[in-house]
Amino acid sequence: MCGIIGFTGSGNALEVLIRGLRRLEYRGYDSAGLALLTRDGISVVKRVGSVEALEREVSSLAGTESSVGIAHTRWATHGGVTDRNAHPHTSCDGRVAIVHNGIIENHEELRAELIARGHRFTSETDSEVIAHLLEEELRARPGDPRGALTSVVRKLRGSFAFVAVSTWTGDAILAARHNSPLVVGVGKDFSIPASDVLSFLEWTDDAIFLENESCAVIRPGRVESWLFTGEELELKVTKVAIEVSEVDKRGYVHHTLKEIHDQRFTVTRTLTEELGPLGEAAKLLREARRILLVAAGTSYHAALVGRYVLAELADLDVQPVLASEYNLVSRWVNGDSVLVAISQSGETADVLEAVRDAKQKGAKVIGIVNMPGSSLERLSDVHINIRAGPEIGVAATKSFTSQVVALIRLASAVSGKEVPLDPEELGAGVEQVLEQEPQIAEIASILKDSKDVYLIGRGVHYPIALEGALKVKELAYVHAEGLPAGELKHGTLALIESGTPVIVLNPSDDTHTDTLSNCQELKARGARLIGISDRHHSVYDFFVRIPRTGSKYASVLLEVIPLQLLAYYMALERGAEIDKPRNLAKSVTVK
Repeated sequence: MCGIIGFTGSGNALEVLIRGLRRLEYRGYDSAGLALLTRDGISVVKRVGSVEALEREVSSLAGTESSVGIAHTRWATHGGVTDRNAHPHTSCDGRVAIVHNGIIENHEELRAELIARGHRFTSETDSEVIAHLLEEELRARPGDPRGALTSVVRKLRGSFAFVAVSTWTGDAILAARHNSPLVVGVGKDFSIPASDVLSFLEWTDDAIFLENESCAVIRPGRVESWLFTGEELELKVTKVAIEVSEVDKRGYVHHTLKEIHDQRFTVTRTLTEELGPLGEAAKLLREARRILLVAAGTSYHAALVGRYVLAELADLDVQPVLASEYNLVSRWVNGDSVLVAISQSGETADVLEAVRDAKQKGAKVIGIVNMPGSSLERLSDVHINIRAGPEIGVAATKSFTSQVVALIRLASAVSGKEVPLDPEELGAGVEQVLEQEPQIAEIASILKDSKDVYLIGRGVHYPIALEGALKVKELAYVHAEGLPAGELKHGTLALIESGTPVIVLNPSDDTHTDTLSNCQELKARGARLIGISDRHHSVYDFFVRIPRTGSKYASVLLEVIPLQLLAYYMALERGAEIDKPRNLAKSVTVK
């Protein structure tokens, strides 16, 4: 959840850390801080609020000479959002500073032991124990940072990625990871450990992805790494194929709006370009006796669409599973199973836990992911990269539509039939939907003060209703609920009052007529209807037209874009923090 970045090498550490933190703020924004190693010791500045607020605070360090430092953006898990709970955390003697992502499950036990040995704690976080443990080990093992680090990680339980600087270790940054991501950008005379590659693309596209359950000593331009067991690791430098320009707003007010508009390019890119070994993935699905689609959040809604797509196009019976509920089905996973894991970041903790369990039981894993080099990509037997490009806005938009397109291509590969989407028609359709942005913004201004918003759809449109409701909740902080249109009479109509807004997903396919009947039921009870369809009807109070296409699945992709725009403009009207919704983080790396 949190963002980590460090720097060691020739150059100004403060400048690199601040610029890197700006790229990482989507991972956590409750507080931010940094630590610089100077000739006088370690200087720490941290505070509640944004990276921009931290920048103003560190003006006092502007003249400080330092080529080694670490920094952090926090998404709180243990301890309130306060200055003292912000990272970095330091040891009692101030000679060690650490930043940490994850959860130390045995922190209470470790804290009690450390206090009994005379350590003084200044925060409520689980993370601070790492600084005190490192202090003890580095003091006991002068000149042996490897031994000190290995000893510390063997005492920790939970998921973690951390980096540390110390007056004992000079220009070396100590690092370790267990079920939480850590990657090192390397150049000729510098190294930048970080939570993800987006933070250091400005300086290098050469990356070393640290192995799970490994430690590292990171020096300028070189990295030494080993497993917790002590086994030496041979590291590989990977060239990251992401352009810096893809991370910028390109003139849009928010990343989220840019990424909604990016779909004019990303859906066709996912449809037409190389995604990976689709044929190999299709063979695994054809041979499997049990197929699970495991995902969380927006990716789970893509999995629900995938269930329809794989059933209708490939005649496969698949079971979508919320990653956090995977334990219920784990007992049936074996060597005849295939787990299709879907994650934008490739670092979603619950998804990765399911993947590790499935692999341990002999199942094959197909990863559908957006971030190159991610944990999911490396754990999968076969991985498919959806090629949506970096997604900075916390609320997923373009990654969702690209996930759906990738699933359609996978289903077509299983069946051996042509993909039921036309790139030109789809691209033109996205353009036509985006042209209605002013009209959608007007509807948003009418709905902005709604207490509740309901969305309905039938069949494959029901998951889109769920996804649209999630966007309204995430961005506008308005209660929204996606409902199956056919279930209205089984309780939901009791919620409808005069003026209650209901968004209806109703393209002219095999669900159209029945959904219109549901609209009449809602209208009779006073609902205010917003129709999203390629066919207008008088029952709608407001209407957003999507182009008529030759494919049901094209309609699915097109109808979600008005929902994204509606949520965006509702949030704008309500003054919400759009790219960084309160209490949420982009990459959910803790359970």
